[in-house]
Amino acid sequence: MTHVRFLTANGALAAEADAPPGTGLLALAQSLGLPLEGTCEGAMACSTCHVILPPELFRTLPPPGDHEEDMLDFTAHVTATSRLACQILIPAEPAEINIHLPPGHQDMRGR
Repeated sequence: MTHVRFLTANGALAAEADAPPGTGLLALAQSLGLPLEGTCEGAMACSTCHVILPPELFRTLPPPGDHEEDMLDFTAHVTATSRLACQILIPAEPAEINIHLPPGHQDMRGR
């Protein structure tokens, strides 16, 4: 199991959970009630699941594809380690990871 902490843009804990490796990051975030819409349901047609990964995790993942990078080009508050949560599967290592929600993130689903 990997312990995943979701942090707000200012570093406050938004939610946390243990998840088995291979769990989709977007699905985990949504199951915790976090404001990651995933409007396109993982088709990379939006960027409503934008998250900021820690550099050590970012470096261990397969690089984003051209389509994901194109979507991030149109996303607010992008950093060097930004990714779309719909494209991330939780790895086995490290045993704990912190995922940051970008500033100004809103969930327009009205939940």
